[in-house]
Amino acid sequence: MAGAKGRVAPRKEPSSELLRSALRTIATEMAGLEALSSVINDGLGTAFVEAVEKIRGAKGRLIVTGMGKSGHVGRKIAATFASTGAPAYFVHPGEASHGDLGAITRDDVIIALSWSGETVELKDLTDYAKRFRVAMIAVTANAESTLARAADVVLTLPAAREACPLGLAPTTSTLLQLALGDALAVALFESRGFTALDFKALHPGGRLGASLTFVRDVMHTGKSLPLVARGTRMTEAVVEMTSKGFGCVGVIDAAGGLVGIITDGDLRRHMREDLLARAVEEVMTKKPKAVRPDQLAGEALEILNANKITTLFVVEGAKAVGLVHFHDLLRIGVA
Repeated sequence: MAGAKGRVAPRKEPSSELLRSALRTIATEMAGLEALSSVINDGLGTAFVEAVEKIRGAKGRLIVTGMGKSGHVGRKIAATFASTGAPAYFVHPGEASHGDLGAITRDDVIIALSWSGETVELKDLTDYAKRFRVAMIAVTANAESTLARAADVVLTLPAAREACPLGLAPTTSTLLQLALGDALAVALFESRGFTALDFKALHPGGRLGASLTFVRDVMHTGKSLPLVARGTRMTEAVVEMTSKGFGCVGVIDAAGGLVGIITDGDLRRHMREDLLARAVEEVMTKKPKAVRPDQLAGEALEILNANKITTLFVVEGAKAVGLVHFHDLLRIGVA
């Protein structure tokens, strides 16, 4: 039916047809990823290793470039490398021809992305790399292309059908570029021994940075810990639990080792007339969940969520040295 301005209203598709379209897209792209995995095992693997070694051995930075959708993928690849400890940035091929070539040095390594390998906007950049002997890695589906011939290392992507039913919009092709870029970045940082501590240094902000905070940095210690000795009567244990305000009390042995915990749930389960006269070990839950001071806050949150609890004691060896509450993780932005 024509609209007010003569436009034809889009045909409404049944929801089932839309879902079938989504599944076809995912299946097509999965087939592309499977093809990529196969060629890494058969032929591409040698070039892949060489590419990682070139990036690892570079004295300068990693330059990623590409035009159009390859350029969008290239920006993300550069960001992934930078976030995992490899200095990298994206250079737009069009801007490179107007002065940004000056940002590329002989010590750098270039990753150039072009599915066809014939992207004309890359010519000035590839000529520059050849003139000044800047190492270049080509990511293309055409091993005989102009880009491939100009590169030191060629990562040839497998032929893949686009998920676009017209075969025009880059879909599967860009996914393969991105997957290969991720594979290069991960292989590089694993080979360098990149750790969670290194990652934290580069990601201090947001929830990700907060999850990389150590438990020792947020735990309660000293007199704030709700602790009673084995053999203590429940009367005293309840007073300790109430005064410290964490909804629990830890039970320790003579050496300070954590042997149990009493929570509000334990009180309800053992509710009877003689509860307050009983010894804590008759009520406590043995072998409570605990974390170490050197574990990450994100790990503590996983334990809390998996066990549906709100509090964890922190132990060093067997000794209770701290306590972390869900609210502490909420406060720093992990939860």
